[in-house]
Amino acid sequence: MHYVIWAPDKADSKERRAAARPKHLEFWGNSPLKLVLAGPMIDEATGAMKGSMLLIEAESLEAVRAQAEIDPYWTEGVFERMEISAVRLPLGYLAEKLGSA
Repeated sequence: MHYVIWAPDKADSKERRAAARPKHLEFWGNSPLKLVLAGPMIDEATGAMKGSMLLIEAESLEAVRAQAEIDPYWTEGVFERMEISAVRLPLGYLAEKLGSA
């Protein structure tokens, strides 16, 4: 099953994001869950990072939530909140590559 994590940053977290970024990248790069796609959400007006989106393949929502709750961006106060949801990928290039179409 695929899950999406949508996590906007706290308004005052620019420095915390920069400080935690290496740990965040290493954390997800070594995750026991399959990271399909990830990247920062961008403020179109300023180009600044304003949150994160991750697409994860995992056995359960609980497994994704447990991993997300120890992400350095969460534990170090970068994210305002995290929304995690199962998703279906019926259309598009990525759906075809993942065999979800």
